[in-house]
Amino acid sequence: MDTDVTLSNRPAGAQDDAVRAEQPYISRLYERLDLLRERTAARLAELYKQRGGTHQAVWDREAFVARDVERLERLGTVDRGLCFGRLDFDGRATSYIGRIGLSDDDYETMLVDWRAPAAEPFYRATAAAPGDLVRRRHIQTRRREVLAVDDEVFDQDALPAGSAGTLRGEAALLASLTANRTGRMSDIVATIQAEQDRIIRSPLAGVLVVQGGPGTGKTVAALHRAAYLLYTHRDRLSEKGVLVVGPNRTFLHYIDQVLPSLGETGVVLSTVGQLVPGVEPTGAEPDETAVVKGDPRMAEVIATAVRDRQRVPREEQVLRVDRTELVLDAATCRSARTKARRSRRPHNAARRVFVRTLLDELAEQHARRLGEVIDEEDLAELRGELQSEPDVAAVMDELWPSLTPQQLVADLFADPKRLAAAARRLDPAERELLARDDAAWTPADVPLLDEAAEALGPVDDPDAAARAEREREEAEVRYAQELLDQLDLDVPVDPALVAERYRGSPTHRSVVDRASADREWSYGHVIVDEAQELSPMAWRMVMRRAPGRSMTVVGDIAQTGAAAGARSWGQVLEPFVPGRWRQETLTVNYRTPTEVMDAAAGALRAIDPDLVPPESVRSTGRSPAAVRVEPDGLTGAVVELATEEADAVASGRVAVIVPAARLNELHAAIAADVPATVSRVENPEALDATVTVLTVGQVKGLEFDSVLVVEPAEMLRESSHGATDLYVALTRPTQRLGLAHTGDLPDMLQGAAVERR
Repeated sequence: MDTDVTLSNRPAGAQDDAVRAEQPYISRLYERLDLLRERTAARLAELYKQRGGTHQAVWDREAFVARDVERLERLGTVDRGLCFGRLDFDGRATSYIGRIGLSDDDYETMLVDWRAPAAEPFYRATAAAPGDLVRRRHIQTRRREVLAVDDEVFDQDALPAGSAGTLRGEAALLASLTANRTGRMSDIVATIQAEQDRIIRSPLAGVLVVQGGPGTGKTVAALHRAAYLLYTHRDRLSEKGVLVVGPNRTFLHYIDQVLPSLGETGVVLSTVGQLVPGVEPTGAEPDETAVVKGDPRMAEVIATAVRDRQRVPREEQVLRVDRTELVLDAATCRSARTKARRSRRPHNAARRVFVRTLLDELAEQHARRLGEVIDEEDLAELRGELQSEPDVAAVMDELWPSLTPQQLVADLFADPKRLAAAARRLDPAERELLARDDAAWTPADVPLLDEAAEALGPVDDPDAAARAEREREEAEVRYAQELLDQLDLDVPVDPALVAERYRGSPTHRSVVDRASADREWSYGHVIVDEAQELSPMAWRMVMRRAPGRSMTVVGDIAQTGAAAGARSWGQVLEPFVPGRWRQETLTVNYRTPTEVMDAAAGALRAIDPDLVPPESVRSTGRSPAAVRVEPDGLTGAVVELATEEADAVASGRVAVIVPAARLNELHAAIAADVPATVSRVENPEALDATVTVLTVGQVKGLEFDSVLVVEPAEMLRESSHGATDLYVALTRPTQRLGLAHTGDLPDMLQGAAVERR
């Protein structure tokens, strides 16, 4: 941040004068936005009237304009307002900076998009290097109303005569940092700092690692980077889309308004567990099992398991067809298997080669037994007849079965013999950890299912075409309903009739809809948040979604809590992009007050004495408070403290972070006294509650006004990464931190908090 700008006291009433001076221009911007929205909606209605089964170009334009209508509607309701900045230059025109670019009817620029090169001085200019910038003005708005104006003056002599004095330019930033949390991440488009802006505008190509400690703005910088890339490379990314991978669904709920508030809706948000459509991981397992499943050796295990299902019989297979005995010997089957494998197709596609080869042999054998001479046409007919024979179909399925990923992995883990054969590189104890029987899929299973899907390919399904047609028709009806909703017609119209009228035209689903349903979708750019938590197998799955290796990897090695997580970025990335990744480090903590970071310093040293915490930009003057209670009074004390914190932060948010074993007990007790209390992070409304009771594993990437950490010593004992877990818990608050404990505080926290009782 730049703190050496020219400062002077603003004269009494100058703030109000500056607000009144900006209000007419802000109003004009919204008038222009309203007009643009009306014109776009009218164009959509016109295109709808032209729409027809053969008018591909009209369909394409209609989908594009419908997306614009949605975007403009969203921007018109963003609470923080359309415009947030103004740049005054020496010798050239003033520029206003905002969420989108707007021009008047004469094509004169009224508002510069924050992502445009012309907006860079708003984020990059410093007192030491202002260029020709005279003043940077931060305009705080609520929709169409100007609330406040803060100035950074770089050349007071060059200001127009009569201009108001200056205020410290970081006022807008500090106001944003100290505002109560709402349960949703807000954009920082008005307060992006120089080190964040450098990351946001980094080139598209290659893998960019954003390393930063708690509160440095890694996530929000990555999301603004997504918006910047979609603006700068829209032609390249609009059809492929951008994927954002987060640690859990509540985290995705927490960030899901950031990009729409910047006018971007074509981004897929997903957890690692959601990357394989149709799989819902609801199970849990010990860390030791997750470590084995995340080990890169599991790729070889899956590949071997697939090959092991491509069998050659030990004895001749005698098949009865029309009272004739046909024989398949081992040599014939081995030859067919070799031919199928040499096709280098996935298992299910190669099965067609295997089956066709054996059917040719059986058809020729059958003709010889009947003493007939057959041509190619007869051979094809006979193959079809043989394939429907029960004995033949059973042998084909036995020797080379058609498999889904779920079948392959479930069979592998349920059968000790299959597992021992496929997992020769694992020791017996590791294989024992993998054994399962009809258990629910876990998050660590999903990368294995993806690996299996890659090796198997789609299953041959004779009903697939009919099912796809039904899905297409349903999608057409949904699209027609969305279109009718946007047109807001005065008369009721049946969307099914609209869809039927234009049946045969291509279904225009959004990139988000198409990509989310397609496991093989290749994205133009992939962002991975809390990336240090991914296992090597999860990285293989993510990399398949980014074949161009255009990625933003966001995380903090010091916060790695997953047993199979990363120990260094080189360990993660070198296997995939050797020598072709770059790292940026965020060093300023915008979220966590100095007092809280000082309390967390001991935990950070316990993780690694060489780690340096990020520097906090602000202090609250309030030290963390510790409360020691008797063991039998812990629950009551936690309820009391949670109630106090909820009152202290008023409309803000409180997190009670607890050891996993105490989650249900403490949630039930707090919920009885504190309204709107939630304990399950999987609940979509978890972060909308006044108080949320969470474990450390559930709180990654989130922030709260106040945090109460319960039994920190127990957290240290719960996990092999106890110091990391405690460090994560301690660094979640923006304002207040409390500790509740029954025994002595861990050595790393001694002296870090003031005992209240």
